[in-house]
Amino acid sequence: MTEKQPVNASMSVFERYLTVWVFLCIVAGIALGQLLPGLFEAIGRMEFANVNLPVGLLIWIMIIPMLVKVDFTALHEVSQHVRGIGVTLFVNWLVKPFSMAFLGWLFIRQLFAPLLPADQLDSYIAGLILLAAAPCTAMVFVWSRLTGGDPLFTLSQVALNDTIMVIAFAPLVAFLLGISAIVVPWDTLLTSVGLYIVIPVILAQIWRKLLMQRGQAAFDAAMSRIGPWSIAALLATLVLLFAFQGKAIIEQPLVIALLAVPILIQVLFNSALAYWLNRTLGEKHNIACPSALIGASNFFELAVAAAISLFGFQSGAALATVVGVLIEVPVMLLVVYIVNHSRSWYEGK
Repeated sequence: MTEKQPVNASMSVFERYLTVWVFLCIVAGIALGQLLPGLFEAIGRMEFANVNLPVGLLIWIMIIPMLVKVDFTALHEVSQHVRGIGVTLFVNWLVKPFSMAFLGWLFIRQLFAPLLPADQLDSYIAGLILLAAAPCTAMVFVWSRLTGGDPLFTLSQVALNDTIMVIAFAPLVAFLLGISAIVVPWDTLLTSVGLYIVIPVILAQIWRKLLMQRGQAAFDAAMSRIGPWSIAALLATLVLLFAFQGKAIIEQPLVIALLAVPILIQVLFNSALAYWLNRTLGEKHNIACPSALIGASNFFELAVAAAISLFGFQSGAALATVVGVLIEVPVMLLVVYIVNHSRSWYEGK
């Protein structure tokens, strides 16, 4: 049996306490937004071609260090675990986005509608769809290590997902928003994909190539230095978001808890489905674990970026994606615990 690494050994302080940092950013953002409304209004006006420049910069700082870790040459490993790869792709692209669209309709437009601002219902659903349509890129390496997952499988699956995301993210989001009766201009959506997927991938891979030319040790040292940049930029973005969202949250404090319900159900459902499918198909446990975790977690940095770009700082979509950030770590650690402690069941006849 592969020895499981303790949480503290595989997660940085930022990663381990991400939920705490996000909560503190919520408090700080709301407080600063009420104390310094003029400052944040000025930041909100710093736009070019409908892109907020400070947030655009922060999002690049968030995304690019994560994409530097992705080795697209690992795609040749895909053929080694066809069943596990197939399960993850099925859950990521054919189950998760559509199940979230359904859960958004069920909870936001039906069950919780009387408790939420009526003018934001569509925006909340759009945020949930954006969250589900972006498979995890960075944190999944942490989850895989915590379950003793096969590192080559994890790397090849992330590389494949990122390749698909460049092509499929915009059409999938447009389709799901369309069936949810939410209209988004195609040019705005394609601009978001270009700014927050295509360009960062290109820049990250150039950076990766330059670092690797100096050797693996230099690459690892650089990754350890720039690793905190992503989380720090994410937290700064959240402060800005909640500075703009503060008034709405003070008036509707229940909103965050209600938005968390479909996200929680989606994570648990998709991870369980991927885990069970791998077991049914006879895949190894160290493949099934990262497959289940990749199938359940989200590239929330991209979702936040796309929500801000498409709907704005003060939108329900932006808030919904931030709720995904808030609950990501505790929920995924729960999934890690479950797959680690169910190995005897998984390998039983």
